[in-house]
Amino acid sequence: MNFDTNCLHAGYRPGNGEPRNIPIIQSTTFRYETSADMGKLFDLEASGYFYTRLQNPTSDMVAARLCALEGGTAAMLLSSGQAASFFSIFNIASAGDHIVSSSTIYGGTYNLFAVTMKRMGIEFTFIDPDCSEDELDAAFRPNTKALFGETIANPALTVLDIEKFARAAHAHGVPLIVDNTFATPALCRPFEWGADIVTHSTTKYLDGHAAAVGGAIVDSGNFDWTAHADKYPGLTTPDDSYHGVTYTERFGQGGAYVTKAVVQLMRDFGSTPAPMNAWLLGMGMETLPLRMAKHCANAQAVAQWLQTHEKVAWVRYAGLPGDKYYDLAQKYLPHGCCGVVSFGVKGGRAAAERFMAGLKLASIATHVADAKTCVLHPASATHRQMNDAELVAAGVSPDLVRLSVGIEDLDDLIADLGQALKQV
Repeated sequence: MNFDTNCLHAGYRPGNGEPRNIPIIQSTTFRYETSADMGKLFDLEASGYFYTRLQNPTSDMVAARLCALEGGTAAMLLSSGQAASFFSIFNIASAGDHIVSSSTIYGGTYNLFAVTMKRMGIEFTFIDPDCSEDELDAAFRPNTKALFGETIANPALTVLDIEKFARAAHAHGVPLIVDNTFATPALCRPFEWGADIVTHSTTKYLDGHAAAVGGAIVDSGNFDWTAHADKYPGLTTPDDSYHGVTYTERFGQGGAYVTKAVVQLMRDFGSTPAPMNAWLLGMGMETLPLRMAKHCANAQAVAQWLQTHEKVAWVRYAGLPGDKYYDLAQKYLPHGCCGVVSFGVKGGRAAAERFMAGLKLASIATHVADAKTCVLHPASATHRQMNDAELVAAGVSPDLVRLSVGIEDLDDLIADLGQALKQV
C-alpha cells in the first residue's frame, strides 16, 4: 500500500466483527493455561505477551504502522523521545565505547550524550554537520560504535546530508542513527538515503496534537551486525540473561537490534509507553500526511513574510531560496521542510522576549511540532544548560526564536505575528 493508505491501515487488520480501530489493551498482564506456555515466552522461543513493561499488543500494532511508514523491518515504541535516543545508543555501546554525533541536535539529546551517558563511560565527539568528509572521517576511532544526527535539527534547522553521513558510518563499519522527528516519514525516509536506524520523539508531529509523550525506534534491517561481530558482541554472541540466545542468529539481521532493545533494555529500564498513549499516537498518524502538508505550506508562507519584515534580523528555513540548506532540502525534503521556522528579532534577546509576550494566538510553550502554533526562546529553555560556545556549536544564537507554525488559518497566524512585532 502507498504511504497515505499505510497511515490508516498498516499494523492492524480487523477480523470479522472486530473493531475497525486499533483496540486499547489496557492490561498489565496476560493469562496462560500452563507455566510451560509462559516459559516459552521468557526463553524467546515463542511470540506473545506476558507483561506490558516489555510488550503490549496496542503498542506493537502502532509500532508496526510506523515501521511500515519508515520502510523498516522492526520497530518499538518507548515512553519518550529521550528514551528512544538513549536506547538507540545504549543498545550497541557500553562503557569504554565512543560515538560520533552531529553537534546541531536537540538540547536534551546533547545533554543526554555529553553529560549523562558520559558518566556511564560512553564518550561522544560532536562534529559540525557541515564539515568536510575528511573532517567527519577523522572523528572516528577504533572503538566508535555509531554515528548520530537529526534529519532537521531542533532548533538550528540544519538539514543533515544523510548520504555523506551514511558513507562515513559504513566506511568505519558502524550504523548511522537518524532522529527523524521534525521531518517524519511524510517528508523524508532516511533509510532510502543510507541510514540504518531511525528514532522519533513521537510526541511531536507523529502524534500531532500534544496529547501523549512518546518515542520510537525503527530498524531498517540493512546493517549487517555479523559482518562487524567484534564491534557488537551484544548482538552477535550469547546473552546469558536469556539462556544464551544470540540475537542475530535467532532473529536475523532485520530483527536482532529491536528484539534486543525490547527484551533486554526495556526489561531492565522500563521506559514503557502506556497503551492509551500508543493508541493516541496511532490515531495521530492517520492524519499525518494531511497535517504535514498544511504545516509546510503555512511555514513556508510565514518564513517568506518574516523575511520582508523590518523588525526581523534574519530567518532560517530550508524552504527559502538562498537558505544555507536550501539545496539539501530540495534533495532530501522535496515535499516540505516541516512547520518549524527559526528567526531573530532585531534588538536581541530582550526584543525577542517582548515579541513573544505580545503574541495572542501562538502560545509560549516548551513543546513544538503540533497542530497549534507555539513559540519558544531556546537559549532560555531547551538549551538553557549550554554555555555560549556550546550554543554556537548547536546553532542556537541568543536572539533565536523557534516558531512552530500550526495548521491554523494562515491570515490569522500572520496577523498575530504582525501585531506582536509592532510591540517591539
